[in-house]
Amino acid sequence: QEKKIFMVQGPYPIIRHLLRARGWVERKLPSVGRQLEQHHPLHYLWPPTEEEEEKEEEQCDEDPNGIHDLMSYLVRDRLPNFIWTNFLEATDHELLQQDHMVNHYARVDAFTTKEGLCLSLQNLPWIEQADPNTFFPRCYRLGTRDEREAFIEDFRLTAARSLLKLALEEAGDRPVRTKQVLNSAKGAGWHRSHVSHPKHSTAQAGSPLYPELVEEALEVCKQHLGVLRHQDIDRGTPSPCRTCIDWDRFLQEYYRVAHEGAGLVLTRQQRKQCQNLLQRLAEQLPQLGMEGKLNVWILKPGAESQGRGIICMTRLEEVLQLARGFTAPSVQVGRWVVQKYVERLLTIFGTKFDIRQWFVVTDWKPLTVWFYQDCYLRFCSWPFSLCHLERARHLCNVSVQKWYKTSPDLDPRVPPDKIWSNKQFQEYLAQLGQADAWHEVLVPGMKAAILNALRSAQDQVGFRKGSFELYGADFLVGEDCQPWLLEINSCPTMRPSSAVTRRLCANVQRDTLRLVLDRKNNPTCSIGAFELIYKE
Repeated sequence: QEKKIFMVQGPYPIIRHLLRARGWVERKLPSVGRQLEQHHPLHYLWPPTEEEEEKEEEQCDEDPNGIHDLMSYLVRDRLPNFIWTNFLEATDHELLQQDHMVNHYARVDAFTTKEGLCLSLQNLPWIEQADPNTFFPRCYRLGTRDEREAFIEDFRLTAARSLLKLALEEAGDRPVRTKQVLNSAKGAGWHRSHVSHPKHSTAQAGSPLYPELVEEALEVCKQHLGVLRHQDIDRGTPSPCRTCIDWDRFLQEYYRVAHEGAGLVLTRQQRKQCQNLLQRLAEQLPQLGMEGKLNVWILKPGAESQGRGIICMTRLEEVLQLARGFTAPSVQVGRWVVQKYVERLLTIFGTKFDIRQWFVVTDWKPLTVWFYQDCYLRFCSWPFSLCHLERARHLCNVSVQKWYKTSPDLDPRVPPDKIWSNKQFQEYLAQLGQADAWHEVLVPGMKAAILNALRSAQDQVGFRKGSFELYGADFLVGEDCQPWLLEINSCPTMRPSSAVTRRLCANVQRDTLRLVLDRKNNPTCSIGAFELIYKE
């Protein structure tokens, strides 16, 4: 009569404990191996594995008198009023018509898959006055011809900008050559063909490449700047990547400079041109600062999670070859996305980390979003390095790092369990003299990124009154403390991997039930660390 029957599917002993403490009765799932009745409106629920059942029972409160089992038996034929599950079949229309609360919405893959988020944020400027390039590293779906071509152009332009950065960096380490010296070098027998075809050159990897390479990069970047400033509308300026430059040769020479130690020679005039051009490009390109100079990109299966299949790469031909000819066991051909790697990121004790940030959507019409004020950091097991692209250095997912032993080169101040709370991070920022960065830069940036992602996908989501959903957003932090959204997870893990996550995961589950259940009957009740950040 009180409509307090619940069902839990998946490893959520905390939810079960908290609901029982509120006087709710569990309608238990059929045991493993028992056939689910196909006509039942809950047939979409997968039975838990024996391992999941054992873990739940170990962590759940004891039932010495068997009262919970007895009550569960009495409601075995009743539909639950509240369902917490780790899986929802979006096509289960019968379920969605029932009058009960479910912890998922349908069709959220529009922003909870890498492919979906990439596509949705491309449409953001048409929906909101917001630029995804200010918070989401640029991303392309390689299975789509137009986007694959756009990625190729982006890779080439990034290589040209990176070459200018490398040239300036090297010019700062030694005297800049004059035109007279360079002309003498040419008179002594140097010719453009010596660097036009490096595989035929007798020069070693560390030998200098002369100014024509920098001149080509300058010309490409000048043309790109004109396009960015819309000068191409009246003048018909072609795409910078459709100029007469031999891009295959240019990229091979860029690889020699960026990855093989070849040097560059600049004239004083070129040095000034590089500085001026990069400064003007920075005014047009929000990601110029974070993109670095090694042109690292990260290739991801479009609909996978937990770091499956993710690879860091630096060569265009290898990215395209991998995306065309290789498919991970569960990845459909062509369902890859490639995203610019954040090269200039903030590290802690020389180690890469990311932030897992929770939020809850309790309504899509009107869109209503609650931000959780506690979160946690996840560290890699090996020291950060852009010269080495192993997963242990670059993927912070707990599900990835658990397979790696801690490197002996890792700073001993990195926590052994590779987890920090946001409070510990704030203390670290204060030690860096950035005490205000958390509340003034990071939190506002994460909130804005989350809201923009939700608004970009709002029309795609299967809206349903009575549902809610807890999400986990992953962010990297740039050198300037700006957060960069990587992805949003529709089923963030609640399995603790450390003392910090044991406490925080329990808290966010407790506060989510306060928000979606207790608040319905008592609007002034405590909702813990949740904060309403948006209601349409």
